[in-house]
Amino acid sequence: MTAAATAATGLTIVPLTPDRLDDLATLFDQGGDPRWCWCAWYRVPNRNWTNATPADNRALLAEVATGPTAPGLVAYRGDAVVGWVSLGPRADFERLARSTILAPLDEVPVWSIVCFVVGRRERGQGIARALLDSAIEHARANGATTLEGYPVDTGGGRLPSANIYKGTLSMFERAGFTVVARRQATATSTPRPIVRLEL
Repeated sequence: MTAAATAATGLTIVPLTPDRLDDLATLFDQGGDPRWCWCAWYRVPNRNWTNATPADNRALLAEVATGPTAPGLVAYRGDAVVGWVSLGPRADFERLARSTILAPLDEVPVWSIVCFVVGRRERGQGIARALLDSAIEHARANGATTLEGYPVDTGGGRLPSANIYKGTLSMFERAGFTVVARRQATATSTPRPIVRLEL
């Protein structure tokens, strides 16, 4: 994380390691999808609310956190966890490869940013943007050359937080990403942007 971002937000942003899992639980336990998902949704293509439990999904993330590449970054303000971003090599997220909308654009070996979580009382304070900036630095430091995201285009309006867990297009564009494709699930569905940043 940049010094300017740290000063502006008062955050410390670090990679997820097994010893930080209990800290992350305090954020996910605030409710909503993270309480169930534990960022397993994109990692296991056939896992859903009917065939997995929060404990199953936490165990999966715990296992991934023991690997050579952290599965995401945790934002602390003091001792409290206030945010999370999930990212890694696109190949780590099996559901992306099977998605009609988010299937690979080409053979470029990208890293993907798939999810943001910000604490209920911490929203609107620039935490997601700080996490995105740190994700860029983290990906670059770990050898990524292209970073890809799948944000929501709000059209300048406001949407419920549950609808923008992938981040917003405007936030990604402010960080230097550009739209490289827009895809639709059906002819009448809203086009979804795919953005990239060359590192």
